[in-house]
Amino acid sequence: MRRRVRGAAVVCAWVLAPTLFLTGCAPSVAPIERLGKKAAEGVRPRAHPLAAPPSGRALPPVVDHVPTRDRVVFLTYDAPDHDPRFTATVRRLRLPVSRFTPERTTLAGASYAAQRAALCARRTRLLRPPRGAYDATTLRAAADCGVTGIVLWRAVLTPAGLAYPRGPRHLRPGDIVRLTPGAATAPLLRAIRERNLTAGNLRDYL
Repeated sequence: MRRRVRGAAVVCAWVLAPTLFLTGCAPSVAPIERLGKKAAEGVRPRAHPLAAPPSGRALPPVVDHVPTRDRVVFLTYDAPDHDPRFTATVRRLRLPVSRFTPERTTLAGASYAAQRAALCARRTRLLRPPRGAYDATTLRAAADCGVTGIVLWRAVLTPAGLAYPRGPRHLRPGDIVRLTPGAATAPLLRAIRERNLTAGNLRDYL
C-alpha cells in the first residue's frame, strides 16, 4: 500500500513539475513589465503641444527652380509693387508673369493659428512668403489652407541688374525670377534671349 502511495507521489511530482517550473520563472517577467511601462511612457502626450496639429495633408514643396526640359523661365512679381512701365512692357510683349500678393508681415515665427488665419484668408494655390522667410509652421498652415507650392526665386531682377543669390550665375531652364520695382526689363529680356529661353506660365508647371 505504501508503494502505491509513493508511486502516486512520483506521478504527481512529474505532473506538477511544469507548474512549479513556471511559477519559479514568474519573477523574471518583471523586467518585461518595466520595459512595457517605459514604452508606454514614450507614447504619452507631450507636456508642450506641437506648434501645429498634424493633419493628413502633404506639405507643399518649396521651389526656386522647376525641374523641366522645356527651355522656359518663370517671371514673378509682387502685386502691390505696381510699376506702370513694367506693366506696359508685359502687355506689349505678352509676357506671362505670375503676380503674388505678399503678406504684410513676416509669417515665420508666428503661431500656427496666426499663420493659418492669414493664409486661409488669401485662398491662393501658390504662396510666396514675405522676403522668402518661412518655417515648419508655415508649411503646415499652408497645407491646411490648400496651398500646393511655396514659391521662392533663384534669380532676382534689381535696378542694378540680375542677381543670383544661389547657384550658377546665369539663367537655366526652370529658374524662377523675381522682379523688383524700378528694375529695367531690358537686361532680363537680353539674358533670356542669350540663353535661348522664353518666359513660361508658372501655374502651368506647379
